[in-house]
Amino acid sequence: MAEIKLASETRTEFGKGAARRIRRANNIPAVLYGHGTDPVHITLPGHETMLAVRHTNALLELTFDNGTELAVVKDVQRHPVRADIEHIDLLLVKKGEKITVDITVHVVGESAPGTIHLVESQTLSVETLATSIPEYVEVSIEGRENGDHIVAGDVELPQGVELLTDPEYTVVTITEPRGEESADEESAESAAAASAESESSAE
Repeated sequence: MAEIKLASETRTEFGKGAARRIRRANNIPAVLYGHGTDPVHITLPGHETMLAVRHTNALLELTFDNGTELAVVKDVQRHPVRADIEHIDLLLVKKGEKITVDITVHVVGESAPGTIHLVESQTLSVETLATSIPEYVEVSIEGRENGDHIVAGDVELPQGVELLTDPEYTVVTITEPRGEESADEESAESAAAASAESESSAE
């Protein structure tokens, strides 16, 4: 995924009051940490940042007066009602460094007629270069039959990406819809019920 450039400013004011002032100015408070350094509290531009974090594991190039830093989004805290971004945690990374991230599973294709798929795991844990984080991985269910299971080890990963999730962990299951009976089954049950009722009346 390409780096997303964001103009950033370090800040010295902390606390809820400072955070509210930052958000009123259409900016977002954030903290940058990693590599054994002290956390750096920064301010990010609101609109550009909201667009950036739509991408899972977005790689950000943060520009400061004295240079630039690379970081990945580790956590986004949102308002419980409005869903506005209230704070962001960023992990400092370096080019050539490998990091551990969770990447989203996207299911593609159609399973056999009369079946549905259940996603057992929405993400996979992997190790990858910080500058080459896949936004998602695709899992094909094309033609899969009832009872089929796709495990983590079956998922094809991009070159250079190493799976950390247990290879035997189930990612997708193919099954038949539950709670739905065929017309023949319903007719048989109705006939059995009618017969039982008739016998009961005769007694």
